[in-house]
Amino acid sequence: MRKSYRIKREKDFSTIFKQGQNVANRKFVLYRLDKEQAHFRVGLSVSKKLGNAVVRNRVKRLMRHVLINHRQQIKAEDFVLIARKGVEELNYHEVEKNLLHILRLANLYQEGRDCETND
Repeated sequence: MRKSYRIKREKDFSTIFKQGQNVANRKFVLYRLDKEQAHFRVGLSVSKKLGNAVVRNRVKRLMRHVLINHRQQIKAEDFVLIARKGVEELNYHEVEKNLLHILRLANLYQEGRDCETND
């Protein structure tokens, strides 16, 4: 995932947590903040409670992969995704299903947009 798609600074995370809205399902919590920009930016958070570094990095890799595959359908806003306990046991398709569900709940996923990848 390109740097321009990532949220890394503590200041950005804090702003989204304080000013944004949140939605949740059983596997993820999503905080979103409306912003005018060319594409979405995402911050990923996986707690140490989920496992060691190998497990946490696998979960983040799966999350990034789903977001990259569906980037054409995701609205251009800032959001933070927090993985909940149990995500570490899911395979790619289950992670994809749960992530798309929470993106729909947050009104960030637009089904009608084309799925071409030109990046």
